[in-house]
Amino acid sequence: MKIKELCSTERPREKMASNGPGALTNAELLAIIIGSGTQKENVLEVANRLLRRSEGKLSEIAAMSAEEMIETDGIGPGRYASIAAALELGKRRCLEDPGIERVALTDAGMVWRMLLPMLRGLQHEECWIVFLNRANFVVHKKMVSQGGVTATVVDPRIVMKEALNRHATGIIMVHNHPSGNPRPGTKDIEETERMKNAANLFEIALMDHVIVCDDCYFSFADDRVVFP
Repeated sequence: MKIKELCSTERPREKMASNGPGALTNAELLAIIIGSGTQKENVLEVANRLLRRSEGKLSEIAAMSAEEMIETDGIGPGRYASIAAALELGKRRCLEDPGIERVALTDAGMVWRMLLPMLRGLQHEECWIVFLNRANFVVHKKMVSQGGVTATVVDPRIVMKEALNRHATGIIMVHNHPSGNPRPGTKDIEETERMKNAANLFEIALMDHVIVCDDCYFSFADDRVVFP
């Protein structure tokens, strides 16, 4: 069935116009981005098929390469670009969201929730630094390293320069484990010790190192790894 043959209340664009984007399903939002279907399927069916390939998870779609996504019939290079751009805008919007920065970071769970939108579903490791003022309010957060599947290396000099420029008195390291296992390895512990020693030279406190997975996290401070 073609989209124009659907009842007006079931067409994604009309539904959005009447009820707002929050009323649409993921498939309906994707359908609007994709634009049109194929000769065999309408755009909603194409969107649903893409979601089935990703087990219904937008994070899985965001992690797809162009080659992987265009294996879905009805998704060509242009539509891949539109979907990837929309998901990237959503990710960047999360970076700008000031909600959690208005309160002091008091536990690793808050850090995990703040960085999860940027790190969820990645197939490579990224290291981010959260810069804090004396009240533990976030003054900035920045990706400082991007690596492979199992490791990423951080230069403490770059982090200290950024911290001084931001007048930060504390920092929190955050990186992801694509494997889903949040436990730190030997390299993670060594990197944390290097960062802590560098921070001490500038009287900046390394408050924690949080390892992020999609559904769990590990806190060096909570488990007293490296931290007294």
